[in-house]
Amino acid sequence: MNSADLIVRDAHPDDIAALVSLINEAYIVEQFFVTGPRVSEADILTLMEKGTVLVGCSPRNEIVASVYIEKRGERGYVGLLSVSPAVQGSGIGSAMMQSAENRLASEGCLAVDIRVVSLRTELPPFYERLGYRHQGTEAFDDPRKTRACHFLKMSKELREP
Repeated sequence: MNSADLIVRDAHPDDIAALVSLINEAYIVEQFFVTGPRVSEADILTLMEKGTVLVGCSPRNEIVASVYIEKRGERGYVGLLSVSPAVQGSGIGSAMMQSAENRLASEGCLAVDIRVVSLRTELPPFYERLGYRHQGTEAFDDPRKTRACHFLKMSKELREP
């Protein structure tokens, strides 16, 4: 599957179990610095109440990717980008980010903010290629962490104010 086949839509409550499975599978790479699953059904429900979870589906309607978006005034926040390991490297992550940015721009956001855990050294170059720039750091205060780390804050302008 490639990004041209991706169908992006808003998640609905029937998707919660599939989202928990997808996100936890995609974030298993973080087990070297955080214990336990990345999200629970309650976490996804909370995100759906605060913002929007976009899902990327295959032509057979299986969820292969997701991303969380939240409008915060004139800025948008994007998080939890998740792509099934089976289709990583095929442009789906970039396509999901573009969908997230397009949605936030259509809702009036001028810029998008993201946070990347400092130990995920492969991620900043990916986001830099998408136009994100470093904006500083922020504490990573998760009681499940097993190694010292912090968030790298990154932003991208969507349009001029």
